[in-house]
Parts: sequence; C-alpha cells; structure tokens
Amino acid sequence: MASGVRPRVKVPKSASAGDVITIKCLISHPMESGQRKDSDGNVIPQSIINNFTCSFNGETVVNIEMKAAISTNPYFEFDAMVPEAGEFEFVWDDDDGSTYTDTKAISIG
Repeated sequence: MASGVRPRVKVPKSASAGDVITIKCLISHPMESGQRKDSDGNVIPQSIINNFTCSFNGETVVNIEMKAAISTNPYFEFDAMVPEAGEFEFVWDDDDGSTYTDTKAISIG
C-alpha cells in the first residue's frame, strides 16, 4: 500500500432534479511508473492507481482505466446529471490491491 494516499472529492450538496453538476476528484498518490531506480540501482516497482470509478445510486457515471504514464496525484473533473437525491461513490483501485473510496450525498432542493 502506498503511503499518504488521500482521496479528495468536491460535489455540490444539493441540486435540482435534472441539473448537470461538476464533480472534481483528486487523489494524492506517488504513481510510481516502475521505470525508475533507487539509489542502489534497483528498479522501484510500479505502483499506480489503475482504475477510477464514479457511480451514482449504483449506476456507473465514469470509469477510467489508467496506465503507467499517468501523472502523480491524478485529478479528474467531469459533469454528471442528477436525476434524484442520492449518493455518489468514488473508487480508486491500486496496483497493490488496495482500494480507496469516498462517498458524497446530494439532495434535491
């Protein structure tokens, strides 16, 4: 497990039914490509977030597959329509089998 990994998500607290909202997601992660060497000349193993998924009330909104060329601390910003009150779930999958999650509720107002 990479150390210091922290997901951060920004979602409006409320919206009107049918509104399109902007969601911002950032995860603090070193994203080691597996191509660098340490001071002893040993290859540092690859350690990247390889998949990101956002779902709303169980339905997939965004699914992104990442490769070794992705930057450190990947940031995603996307729009989503909110048909009803509910909960967004955000999941980041790491090469080492770790999963990082966050949830944000949104109400209809």
